Amino acid sequence: MTTTSKKVVVLDYGSGNLRSAQRALERVGAEVEVTADPAAAMAADGLVVPGVGAFEACMTGLRKIGGEKIIADRVTAGRPVLGVCVGMQILFARGVEFGVETTGCGQWPGSVIRLDAPVIPHMGWNVVDAPADSVLFRGMSPDTRFYFVHSYAAQQWEGDAGALLTWATHHVPFLAAVEDGPLSATQFHPEKSGDAGAELLSNWVGALS
Repeated sequence: MTTTSKKVVVLDYGSGNLRSAQRALERVGAEVEVTADPAAAMAADGLVVPGVGAFEACMTGLRKIGGEKIIADRVTAGRPVLGVCVGMQILFARGVEFGVETTGCGQWPGSVIRLDAPVIPHMGWNVVDAPADSVLFRGMSPDTRFYFVHSYAAQQWEGDAGALLTWATHHVPFLAAVEDGPLSATQFHPEKSGDAGAELLSNWVGALS
């Protein structure tokens, strides 16, 4: 019996560790293309939306390639999307940085705001508190650590009550991951999280249909 690898597009809108994400996904058996092409992004089994830096800059880049519509169309069609770091943050309705509010993709209500912590950014390895029925964290020990680097995060959930929420703490609690139907996201970087990140990506790719 021949196994067909899942096709994943890493959305290239000018932000994110694109090649690192590509290598991490290829490591777990996905067939990966890095592109801004809407047709390829829609046709793929899974779409990964990376992101580093400022919320506003990421939204500017995303709008230039029609990324908001690509994400919205995939979610409406029940096609999996995974946001990573700022790629998670821009899925919310708004981001507030340096007193400036930027409109996000609006897939989830709520705001991304600065962490109220004595040391910013939150940088390094941290554990997360995942729900028992999580797909992303399936089979992982509660003491598994993931790599974070961020100063902002969603710190409350205003979306669907049925979503699976994973929390972490850096002085204050914040959302480390969300699984909401076809739309999933992580605040940490799976591609920088070694074997733990590979296991999470393997879980996500393995669930693609």
